[in-house]
Amino acid sequence: MTDALGEALHLLRMSGTFYCRNELTAPWGLTMPGMTDCLWFHVLTSGRCDVEVDGAVTVLEPGDVLLVPGGQGHRLFHGEAESPLVTTLPHLFETENYAILRHGGGGDVTHLVCGAVRFDDPAAKHLVEVLPQTLYVRQADDMRATIGLMAAEAKAVRPGGEAVITRLADVLVIQTIRSWLANDPAARTGWLGALRDRQIGQALALIHRDPAQPWTVERLAHQTAMSRSAFAARFTGLVGEPAMRYVTRWRMHVAVTRLKDRDTTVSEVARGLGYESEAAFSRAFKRVVGVSPGQARAG
Repeated sequence: MTDALGEALHLLRMSGTFYCRNELTAPWGLTMPGMTDCLWFHVLTSGRCDVEVDGAVTVLEPGDVLLVPGGQGHRLFHGEAESPLVTTLPHLFETENYAILRHGGGGDVTHLVCGAVRFDDPAAKHLVEVLPQTLYVRQADDMRATIGLMAAEAKAVRPGGEAVITRLADVLVIQTIRSWLANDPAARTGWLGALRDRQIGQALALIHRDPAQPWTVERLAHQTAMSRSAFAARFTGLVGEPAMRYVTRWRMHVAVTRLKDRDTTVSEVARGLGYESEAAFSRAFKRVVGVSPGQARAG
């Protein structure tokens, strides 16, 4: 049986934008900037950290993981202290994308690993888009070993520390999303619920794998061993839109990603998604995205 949800998780391949190992002494505060198209993560390995997102405060304890999937700005703190924008503080950069930050008032020490990551695959991006504003996992048993390894690396600077921490962070992000998918009732509705459905999930997986195919309702129904009418009704009921509208929208998701490659022409993107002409593709793109392919690339 096709595991459409498992395939979406498999596509959660991250391109790290920034990773930081923090040594913070109470009282301390940091403001994390909003980062469009990024997911922020925070892993507390020792000490205490409060996280404020849109006025809601979550208290982290050692072994906890918090994701901010939308990349919106937020504040980390412990005690009464100013919360300067983290980018204005002096960092010790080990590499272009990995740094160590030491900051605070000199009291009790908190060790915190933070980062902002991007997802390149359209299915992965869509999965992240439907996550809640914050995603919090408290000391999950199936994540304990990963967090333990990260805590050991966070205690001191050692050769290869960047490679170990960044890879462990990527694993923890996936584990956290997987934990939410397994335990939160909200993950069983809408697009995520459709991915879990045996027949509609199979259809979604087919569309995601090969959006350039000349999909029709009849063809997708045949692939899932359903009648046309039953498939159309079930797809719309679970996904929230008709199958062919979803196919077109998904092609445009893929197109947005492919247009970022400056060496690929609009005509090549169009052909790669099954359009016989650049004009037909451009019309569909503007209808779905709201701007022309050229404007999307320039933006």
